[in-house]
Formats: sequence, C-alpha cells, structure tokens
Amino acid sequence: MSFLYVLIALVLVFDFINGFHDSANSIATVVSTKVLSPLSAVFLAATFNFVAFLIFPLKVATTIGKGVINADIVTLNLIGAAVVAAIIWNLLTWWWGLPSSSSHTLVGGLVGAAVSSSGFQSVIYSGLLKIGLFIVVAPMLGMIVAYIISIVVINLVKRHSPFGIDKHFRRLQLLSASAFSLGHGGNDAQKSMGIIWVALIATGKVAKDAPIDLWIVLSCHAAIALGTLFGGWRIVKTMGQRITKLKPFEGFCAETAGAMTLFLATHFGIPVSTTHTITGSIIGVGATKRASAVKWGVTTKIFWAWILTIPVSALIGSVMYFVFEAVF
Repeated sequence: MSFLYVLIALVLVFDFINGFHDSANSIATVVSTKVLSPLSAVFLAATFNFVAFLIFPLKVATTIGKGVINADIVTLNLIGAAVVAAIIWNLLTWWWGLPSSSSHTLVGGLVGAAVSSSGFQSVIYSGLLKIGLFIVVAPMLGMIVAYIISIVVINLVKRHSPFGIDKHFRRLQLLSASAFSLGHGGNDAQKSMGIIWVALIATGKVAKDAPIDLWIVLSCHAAIALGTLFGGWRIVKTMGQRITKLKPFEGFCAETAGAMTLFLATHFGIPVSTTHTITGSIIGVGATKRASAVKWGVTTKIFWAWILTIPVSALIGSVMYFVFEAVF
C-alpha cells in the first residue's frame, strides 16, 4: 500500500518535470518575439495547462494506460521502473538543452520495463506503431500547417505597414500561445493520469473498466501546471531563437499550427510530443522566408534527440526494472 503511494508521488514528480521540461515549448515563441516577459508567459501557459481538463476527453490517458503494453502484466515495480527511466532521460535532455519528448520517454520506459518483466509479447505493437508513426507525422503536420498559415497571413497583410502588422499580431499571439498551452496540458497531463490509473488497476483498487477518478485528473493537471510555472529556461533559447528568428506574426502562425495539431492528436487519443509539434511548426514558419533561415545544424541535433528517446528510455527502463525487482 505504501509503495503505491510512493509510486503515485513519483508519477506526479514526472508530471511536474514534464511541465518544467516542456514549458519552453509553450512559451518559447511568445517570449522570443518579446510579446510577453518570461514570467508572464509562464503564468499564462500554466493556467491553460491546468484548465485543459475541462476541454478534452481522456482518450490519451486510455492509450497510455492500456494501449502500449498489456495491462495484465503491469506491476508496481514495472511502473516504477518506467517512470524513473522517463525522469532520468527528461533531466538529462533538459541539462543538455535538448527539447526531447516526455511522451516518448514514458512510452520507451514502459516498453523496456515490460520486456524485462514479461518478454516482447507483452508489448502492444499496434499502439506502439501508432505512437512511433506520430514522431514523424506530428512535426510534419505542424510544419505543413504552419507553412500554409504563414503564406496566407503574408498575403493578407502585405499591404499593411510593418508597425501595424506587429501591433495586431502581438495581441493575436496571446490567443495562439494560450491555445497551444491548452493543447499541451490536454495531451501531456493525460499520460501521467494513464500511469496512475493502471497502477490502481494493477493493485485492485479500481476495476479494469472504471473511469479515471477526478482526483487523478486534477492532481496531474496541477503537477504539470506547477512544473510549467518553474519553467525549463535552458530550452527556451533553443526553441525560440536558435532554430529561426521569429516576429510576432510568425510566432502566431507557429503556435496556431501547433495547437491545431495537438487538438487533433488529443481528439484521437494519440500521445504526441509537444516538443516535436512546435519544432515542426517553427521550421514551417522559417521555411517561408528561405531554407537558410532555418538553422539546420541545431535542428539536426533535435532530430537525433527525438530518434534516440524511445530506445534509450527503453534501455534505461529495462535496467531499472531489474533494480526495482532486486530492491523491492
């Protein structure tokens, strides 16, 4: 019983680190365009991270809880190993300033721990394939939508003065940043909900077909919102300036495209990376100027972090499972 409580606390710590790690995704564009100060942007993002539970159904939580590994083989040691693996990789990539995916870190940790526990047959490969596919689809979709929105906006405002364009889009960017933070909270907080939910099922505290309790929903949203408040400042510069220089109208286009992608994925219950999504969107905006406006050297490093996240997290999760088994 006490280990279950420790595990729930650990999941909430992961959720906090998720918000801490991914806060840059929500605020990078609005800070880099100087529409908001970092402090104001963080408060805006945290607020919309929290209220997202009022908007989105819990489909992503169901995917994480039952769609990655066979729920029948789940034990507290397995969950503990997966969450610790996710925390380790999140902190490492935060320290290195790389915007990696908290979602895929958690998925990798689950897969690695499950394989160590019950073999490769314990993995639900259709669910894993869907998540893996969106490693490519989410940033590509964000990039394409951002490119299209940017072209439309450029043609709509080409007769207006730069001062007027800047003035109007500084206001509009408040809306787009809020929408992206809403999508971030709606998709990312649900991953932790799914883990707590399956832990309760594994210990017989709730039935397999029971809905997710409100206390789980509120605690996970609160944890990610608090993490966002503390902010991952190391990643802000990478996301906001190193990929491409952004103006307010470009920030608006990137955030709007990112929000649309997140809303779509959350609607279909697909856990995607907010990092991948906003990075793709920023690249799409930069590409409207010229290919050289995107700093491809930085982007290549980010892509490598994406590719390595699931296998490295799986390896860490596998090792941590044996550690948990030996200790507990």
